[in-house]
Amino acid sequence: MSRVGSTVSSERELSTAAWVGFFASRLALPIVLLLPSVRRAALEGRLLWPYLGLLAFSLAFLFVPVVRTLALWRGILDQPDPRKVHAVATPLLGGAAVWAAFALTVLYNFNFSRELKGVAVGATIVVLVGLLDDVFNLPAPVKLAGQVVGAMAALGYGVTLRIVPSAWPAAVWLNLLLTVLWFVTVTNAIQFLDGMDGLAAGLGAIASFFVTITAMQTGQSYLMFLSAALLGACLGFLPYNFRPGGAAQVFLGDGGSSFIGFALAGLAVMGEWARDNQLIALCTPLLILAVPLFDISFVAVNRVVTGRVHSFHEWLAYVGRDHIHHRFEAIGLTKTESVLLIFFISFTLGLSAILLKDAAPHEATLLLLQAVFVLSIVAVLESVGRRGG
Repeated sequence: MSRVGSTVSSERELSTAAWVGFFASRLALPIVLLLPSVRRAALEGRLLWPYLGLLAFSLAFLFVPVVRTLALWRGILDQPDPRKVHAVATPLLGGAAVWAAFALTVLYNFNFSRELKGVAVGATIVVLVGLLDDVFNLPAPVKLAGQVVGAMAALGYGVTLRIVPSAWPAAVWLNLLLTVLWFVTVTNAIQFLDGMDGLAAGLGAIASFFVTITAMQTGQSYLMFLSAALLGACLGFLPYNFRPGGAAQVFLGDGGSSFIGFALAGLAVMGEWARDNQLIALCTPLLILAVPLFDISFVAVNRVVTGRVHSFHEWLAYVGRDHIHHRFEAIGLTKTESVLLIFFISFTLGLSAILLKDAAPHEATLLLLQAVFVLSIVAVLESVGRRGG
């Protein structure tokens, strides 16, 4: 029997009692946290953001085995091939658990603002398209169209960047275009990094953590609570996916990675990062998301310069082992070492982001210069990896 067949058979052979016991052991914490008295105690004790993070974590930790069992039952598996790093067919749909954990946490605890409604509607569209891709392997243009529709849905609820000054000609249209571009870029940047165990969900958790901290610094409690819920949902998925020394039990799939990217993009747009300093307002989310944004930019330029793609359609359809995690593996790092190194780089740049708020102009300049140097080191390492790969 094949390894895939053995896995499916072993899952089916679990007795009903064993499965119920497994599920019940993970159900206790969400039930306790959903009690109105527990939520009220967290609110009165000014512990709402840890409460939201823990609730989302417990729900994701509960849901992941469920969707994994469903994926095994329906044969929704990511099969190994030469461009991928895993050697065993692995269940997809893990992202559905992350989305459900975040959505239920938000629905139970929030009165939706107009902007949150927009991000929620857009993210749901993106998740559905991603899940369809996990099941049916949609063409790249169809996936891109779904992301654009999701971004436009968010726009319809007023989720808009305000980068171009209103005095400029066509400022409104330029800001709308930049908003769509932002959503699509961040969504794909996270999705492209879903190529090693734990990487996309881990980067989502790190980015959510720093959004939570910077939102706390700037008095944006609503945004802080939302990002804490996303942080918890990502962390609840990681124990099943990032298992150093062992293979992942489940993958996010396009549905999960695109949801995390879209949600982070939406939180960045909703945030007000600095009232009187446009540079800091712009650079704070850019530093928090620096690693995925750098990777998608570096790869795009490299593919054009090296002649691997000659048109936008070719760029959409191109699939290769040329992202940051592939390059690090090519210079001799193990998969776990590659992922941890990327985490450390992302955390370093996130620390720069939380220092920006109170930085004097010359200090902000030094922090941004430091970020440039860190990313330059990454570019050098990637160039070595390109020669090695």
